[in-house]
Amino acid sequence: MPAASCLAQLQTFQTILLVAPVLLFSVIAHEIAHGYAALQQGDRTALEAGRLSWNPVKHIDPFLTIILPLLMFTGSSLAGRSVVFGGAKPVPVDPRNYRNIKRGDIIVSLAGVFTNFLIALACAGLIVLTGLLARGVPGLSVTVGILQAMFTIGVMLNFGLIVFNLLPIPPLDGSHVMKYLLPRPLAIQYVRFGRYGFIALFLLLLLGEGLLRMWFTPAFVATQRVLSSVDSYFVPTAAQWLQ
Repeated sequence: MPAASCLAQLQTFQTILLVAPVLLFSVIAHEIAHGYAALQQGDRTALEAGRLSWNPVKHIDPFLTIILPLLMFTGSSLAGRSVVFGGAKPVPVDPRNYRNIKRGDIIVSLAGVFTNFLIALACAGLIVLTGLLARGVPGLSVTVGILQAMFTIGVMLNFGLIVFNLLPIPPLDGSHVMKYLLPRPLAIQYVRFGRYGFIALFLLLLLGEGLLRMWFTPAFVATQRVLSSVDSYFVPTAAQWLQ
């Protein structure tokens, strides 16, 4: 096997090792947030289904958690960047149990993206903390570089997950907010359209590169600004792992 091919495969494997744990943690946290918010609104469905758990086995969906991220990792690029999306198995909720159906539906739907926002900020904070640690203990710079690469991916992934989940396509979180913004006749048709949501989403991912590039611009901008704000805390080895 040519050396260049071996190097490319090694870099791909290295990237998967960095991305997979961050993506898995982020999508599981997203779903647990939905379930916990539903519990706070009066619905115990997710709790009784055992989905308020950090056990990844309970959340892994063969397509959303494994196949889709791999397909997007190998074949998708937006604005010159490799873009990876994925998800966990949707947490079951029953809006009929909410104390206020409209308010509860919005709160539960936005709980996931709010959690991803907190994770992105936490990753930025961890870049700072690990950078300070490396300054105090230079011998840890290699380990810190790996961690900072993962935290950088955490910032990028979670801002991407926020924008992705806010797409107003059923059953994504944005659709649960959009239906309350539409006049009732349109909202009814919009909800009925939900049965074709996955088809529309697949077509958008397959054919809508230009539209997606515009939609994801806020995620790219937010990522750049957050990472720029912590740039002075990166150790040199972090860049090597992100190449």
